[in-house]
Amino acid sequence: MTAGQRARQAANLANGSTLLGLAVAGAARTRLQRGPRGLVLAAGYGWPLPVAGAFTLGNVVLCRCPAEAMLDRPELLGHEEKHCSQYACCLGLPFIPLYLLAAGWSMLRTGNPGTGNVFERRAGLLAGGYPAHGKRAWS
Repeated sequence: MTAGQRARQAANLANGSTLLGLAVAGAARTRLQRGPRGLVLAAGYGWPLPVAGAFTLGNVVLCRCPAEAMLDRPELLGHEEKHCSQYACCLGLPFIPLYLLAAGWSMLRTGNPGTGNVFERRAGLLAGGYPAHGKRAWS
């Protein structure tokens, strides 16, 4: 791991977001596996929300697919890793309401939660499975 990746890992442990991720992963009975660059993969996530195929809580990447399938999609894993860095930059759990506000704003502006969401745009829309352009809800 690079110094930055170790710093992100330590920050997300200290700010509680990775601990929340591990708690959710345990409650959802996922299979935990060490991932690259300080990530933890929580495979087999089956709860209905969020609807996404993968999402992050701290340095924990929760995914519906097996860990091997996530590792076979480096662009998606890189997208989720950028969200891990966003948790660190937002000092942990404040990322969640900030992300939800950005997703709501995106829904109003584009008709989907990602296209106009600053966090998704910075993580890479296409890598996250979001369209680059959306239809305005009031058009």
